[in-house]
Formats: sequence, C-alpha cells, structure tokens
Amino acid sequence: MKKQFAIIGLGRFGTSICKELYHMGHEVLAIDKDEKKVEEANQFATHAIYADATDEASLIKIGIRNFEHVIVAIGEDIQASILCTLHLKDLDVPKVWVKAQNSYHHKVLEKIGADRIFHPEKDMGNRIAEFLTSEKVLDYIDLSADYSIVEILATKKVNGKSLIDLDVRAKYGCTVLAIKQKGKVDVTPNPNDPLHQGDIFVVIGNKRDLRRFQEGAL
Repeated sequence: MKKQFAIIGLGRFGTSICKELYHMGHEVLAIDKDEKKVEEANQFATHAIYADATDEASLIKIGIRNFEHVIVAIGEDIQASILCTLHLKDLDVPKVWVKAQNSYHHKVLEKIGADRIFHPEKDMGNRIAEFLTSEKVLDYIDLSADYSIVEILATKKVNGKSLIDLDVRAKYGCTVLAIKQKGKVDVTPNPNDPLHQGDIFVVIGNKRDLRRFQEGAL
C-alpha cells in the first residue's frame, strides 16, 4: 500500500532512503536547507522542498503534520537534529525516525520521544564484520545487543540430513525460521525433508549460539 514519507536531510543516508522509498512507489517529500541538494532530489522524490527544519513555522507551512512517517536524516549537526525532532513531536507527527550520531545523541533523542533511532554506520559495521568473519553469512539483522536473525549458507556437511538430524534448537539454542531452496522460501519446512549444500537457513538466536550453529552444523 502506498504511504507518504517525509525525509529531512539529504546527505548520503537520507538520499539513499529517499531513492529506495520512491522506487518502491511511495510518495516522498524530500527536505533540505541546501538548495543544490533539493534540486538534485527532484529526480528521486515526489516533491523536494528547500526549508530549514529547525524552524517550527517552516515545518507547519510545508504541511509536515500530514505525514505519518518522517525520517530525520540530518548529518553531523546534532543540535539541528534534536531541535527538528522536538518540533516534529510537538506537532504530533505519529512516527518520527531519526539518525543518531553517537550514544549521547541517542539518549537525547529517546528523551524527547523519537519513535525509532538509527545508527547506520554502526549497523553497517556490524554487518560487514559478520560477512568478513564468515563466508557462510549471506545477510544479517541485529535485533538487539545479543540477538540476531542470520541467513546462513549450508555446506556439504548437511547433505542428506534433515532438521531432525541437526536438532538445531536442542544442540545450539537457535530457531530455524525458514529454509530457502532453489530460490523458494519455505517458512514451515518439513523436519524430515533432506537438506542440501547451497540451502539457505534463516535462523534467529543469541549471537553466540548462532556462531556455534554456523561452525558446528553447517
């Protein structure tokens, strides 16, 4: 279903989100105080507006209250990010998602009511570290400091075995959410079906247990 999003701040992070949402068919309002960035954003946004998002009157004028989702992607200016977020919450925007620069910025954003806080550099760093340390990891989603969902490529060690044989939950404390085989995703895999090299396991669990599963079973 088509949704309406406003992106405030058109640096690399904000531009990337803006392009993706626009290509997905959503209505996207791009906002920045840099006229050059606004002009470029016309290519990948429904509307692009030059405005100072730290000014509450400007936010009201552009109709920011009409947007259910507003992403604050302001770069290194932490003060501007905080002030903009504060205005958005005062204007009762339902969902305000904000890019944080560091843990102190994160704490302030929590205090003033940001609904979701991103750490793109840290999150990407975690993903790259996982990919670098294991050739089996195809994708990685952090759920918390301790838990993740991981897509893991099976090696020939699983050939002919079944989920019952692997006994993943009992041996490793992880849960297999789905198995991808030949491009098809099975979210209710038959525990007796044979597994093959090249199958992809989608597994949730404690990070320590997930590593044990990668090393021991696959």
